[in-house]
Amino acid sequence: MAYNEYDEIDHGDVNQVIFDFKGFLFKIVNLWKIVLLCIAAALVVAYLINVRKQSVYRLDSLISVENDQNPFFTANTSISFNWGGVSGKMGKTITTLKTRTHNELVVDSLQYYMDYLKQGKYRKLDIYKRAPFQVDLDLSKPQVLGQALGIRFVSANQYELFTEFTGSSARGQRYDTKDFVTVDTPIGLFVQTFTIGEKVDLPFFQGVIQVRKGRTIQPGSEYFIQFKNFDGVVNSYKNSIQVGSFNASSASVLKLSLAGTNKAKIVDYLNATARILSRTELERKNLYATNTINFIDSSLAAVDSSLKDFTQEMNDFRKKNKIFDVGVEMAEVSAKLKSYEAQKEAEQTKLNYLNSLENYLHTKSDYTNIAAPTSVGIEEGNILSSVSKITTLAIERKSLEYTTREESEIFKNIDRQIDAEKNVLLETIKSTVHTINGQLHVINRNIASMNAKLSSLPQEQQDFLKIQRKLDISQEAYNVYMKKRSEAAIVKAANISDISIVDEAKDIGGGRIGPNTSLNYMMALLLGFFVPITLIFIFFLLDNTIHGSDEVEHLSNIPILGLIGKYRYPNNLVVFEKPKSAVAESFRAIRSSLQFFYKNKLKNADAGGRTIMVTSSVSGEGKTFTSINLATVYALSGKKTILLGLDLRKPKIFDDFGLSNDLGIVNYIIGDSTFEEVVNHTHIDNLDLVLSGPIPPNPSELLMSDRMSSLIADLRQTYDMIVLDTPPLGLVTDALELVQHADASIFMIRLDYTKKGMLQLINAKHRAGEIKNVSFVLNFYRHKTNQNYGYGYGYGYGYGVYGNAYHQDDKKSFKKRVKALLKRI
Repeated sequence: MAYNEYDEIDHGDVNQVIFDFKGFLFKIVNLWKIVLLCIAAALVVAYLINVRKQSVYRLDSLISVENDQNPFFTANTSISFNWGGVSGKMGKTITTLKTRTHNELVVDSLQYYMDYLKQGKYRKLDIYKRAPFQVDLDLSKPQVLGQALGIRFVSANQYELFTEFTGSSARGQRYDTKDFVTVDTPIGLFVQTFTIGEKVDLPFFQGVIQVRKGRTIQPGSEYFIQFKNFDGVVNSYKNSIQVGSFNASSASVLKLSLAGTNKAKIVDYLNATARILSRTELERKNLYATNTINFIDSSLAAVDSSLKDFTQEMNDFRKKNKIFDVGVEMAEVSAKLKSYEAQKEAEQTKLNYLNSLENYLHTKSDYTNIAAPTSVGIEEGNILSSVSKITTLAIERKSLEYTTREESEIFKNIDRQIDAEKNVLLETIKSTVHTINGQLHVINRNIASMNAKLSSLPQEQQDFLKIQRKLDISQEAYNVYMKKRSEAAIVKAANISDISIVDEAKDIGGGRIGPNTSLNYMMALLLGFFVPITLIFIFFLLDNTIHGSDEVEHLSNIPILGLIGKYRYPNNLVVFEKPKSAVAESFRAIRSSLQFFYKNKLKNADAGGRTIMVTSSVSGEGKTFTSINLATVYALSGKKTILLGLDLRKPKIFDDFGLSNDLGIVNYIIGDSTFEEVVNHTHIDNLDLVLSGPIPPNPSELLMSDRMSSLIADLRQTYDMIVLDTPPLGLVTDALELVQHADASIFMIRLDYTKKGMLQLINAKHRAGEIKNVSFVLNFYRHKTNQNYGYGYGYGYGYGVYGNAYHQDDKKSFKKRVKALLKRI
């Protein structure tokens, strides 16, 4: 039955729960060296971490997000897409900067999937542009991943490529398609010499190593290159870059920041991400104009073809017919007819555009490729507005496809807006088509009227005027398209991105954010202190051994008779051989206490010698040591004393007196020998000794015999003091058989050894009356000023290996030594 610091202790009718907080504090003080050692070890670990960690830097740049409005063709048309104003555009820009697609463009442009390394003190360091060479990769060929390829310059124009492979194949990647490929590798060490500028064509590496401009090669210098998974690099930068508003007063300015170990790489990445963002934003912004130019180019091709055909037809006509003049009146009629035909051509072009637009709206889902209606002369405000809104929403939807799930409510909301605007546009197209068809009907009547007036002319003149009109109309149409294309190209060229760089990233010194050495040292101090404190608390909480007299007082009402200090000595005869020692003084104090006890407790008892029974809970607590020295201290005081070795199971007393255990109390009890034959007169005056003798098969029965009782009665008449060395009370019942003969019982407690549960055993037997007149003697006691838990001074003893009487192993195993160390903690 084990007890710990929170056990409920029963002192008769008093129940209480005890946690010895003061004892816990003194335990900490007692182990201050361990705490200090842990703190020192933690600080050493923190130092090693600090010196091995690379410095981490954070740099930033500023970009501006504007919402420019640029006219397209007319004041009523715009290709500027206002995505909810500047604030809405800020959100889209932040989202774009964190997209995988955008960061793929940045990583690809900087080739950050290839590292330039140099061996440092603790690791390979990323030297980036500080390498005196650069590698021009063949992007169409695979490069081995994760393998450091060494480059050792043997001269100013030659180098050795070296590495070591453990297998015949490895994983590679093509950086043009980003496909993974298995590459063949030579097993073992690979070394091959190349000339600078020579193309290296190996299964695991393809490229050309060039000297970086303005740099010189140092023969014997050694560097490394290493290729990484493209997607992994992109993902790391995508997660690392931070984007946020610069401050509240500059709502249109974003701050980009990035942390890393190489400041040059951070600077290049931040500036590249801003440039690529600005470029892609301009491309997206110019998408409407680009689509319009493409539409005009396709129309120009048809008009140009018609113009060439009509010119050739006019040339052919002139060759076959003579040149003649047409009358003024007929020329005016022909001019009017040309005007009507030009109007018809323009309206027909609008009609074709609207029919094409209607079909596009019905059959397509991507509305980013719609050309501007003004490119064909449509000035209907509702059509212009609807096309602009639909295109704006389509571009916004496309920009969100990389960062938003398809089932998102954002997409659903945009699709609802597009559908609503599309329905309005379809109705507007239907109405406009009806109007254009009416205009074409009127134009066709006018053309028929003019043709009737010209029918009176000779056929050659009619053909001439007809060809002339077609040629003029084609030329005018060509001129109009060319003009509109030039206007569109000018607007596109003059257009600027809504993203502009306010403050480029630059290494101006500083920017270091880690490692936080002070924090590491502080954490080391805290861990170095609290980890051992926590362990001490756990061991203290789980510890069920007795460490001090105050614990004994808490655990039992049985009085403490005396204290025996710790003293190193080769045998158990300390009182006789070291009479001036503190241990000898302790036994004299116990003798005095026993005298006081006898006078008060046994004053009405029968006259004769006094008996003292010495027992304990288990072996190893100093029972035999106490019996020998207590008998010695009485003998030295002039008392005729006898020491009976009644531990019949594992006798040990004979070793200290240099005697043989062949004859003893067992021989007397069974009648084989007389008392005179078994008693031994020791070299200590007034001290006789009876050993236990051979180990019997029935020790308890022998100790219960009448012969044993008669012997005690006879000894009372002969001796002043009779000391009974008995077996441990917690292991066998032999000691209980001897209680009836004891005037006083001493229960040994060895501090830092005896279990608290053992006191409950003696408490129970004391309450039950099985053992009377019992007192505690504390062995291995150390006198301290802090209630048995701090430092102090003291004395001790060595009494052989009594504990081995009941535990056969003489040598401590490693496990036992560890347990002993933990007990000390």
